[in-house]
Amino acid sequence: MIETGDLKKGVTIELDGVLYQVLDYQHIKMGRGSAQVRLKLRDVRGGHIIERTFQAGERFTRARVDRQQAQYLYADGDIHYFMNTQTYDQLAINSERLGDALNYLRENGTCDILTYGDEAIGVELPAAVELKVEQTDPWVRGDTAQGGTKPARLETGLAVQVPLFINTGDTLKIDTRSGQYLERA
Repeated sequence: MIETGDLKKGVTIELDGVLYQVLDYQHIKMGRGSAQVRLKLRDVRGGHIIERTFQAGERFTRARVDRQQAQYLYADGDIHYFMNTQTYDQLAINSERLGDALNYLRENGTCDILTYGDEAIGVELPAAVELKVEQTDPWVRGDTAQGGTKPARLETGLAVQVPLFINTGDTLKIDTRSGQYLERA
């Protein structure tokens, strides 16, 4: 069992017989009365998102989710293939279950596959990934008086704001939790 105080983004819980992943968590304390917790939940199997409010201190059944280290192989339409790095078994996961993780996956990249029983339900990415800049506008000295940013499109299609000195072809380190530029790799 897990209490509302222990919930955080990414935790998978079982609610009314359905697996949900916590996308957002807000603790709300009104002037009078007890505190409440507003959760934004994504149905792991169905893919739809719901918002529910619970009393603080309420308990939930924590889903037993296992992690297996895997390597992203390739995409075939809407299906993405991964290989377990220890058993060399291939797993197929559809785009709906991967969600925003597709913006950070590139061929031969490593991640953790989340499984519930024998079913692959999603992936957990490392804190930062290295991606190559496919397109960005050139920088001209004197564009700004202070440090500025410009948009850049990465090899996975993700658009990120980067410093002016970044050029096409550079490899960047991107934070997978916020989607922001960290540093040049």
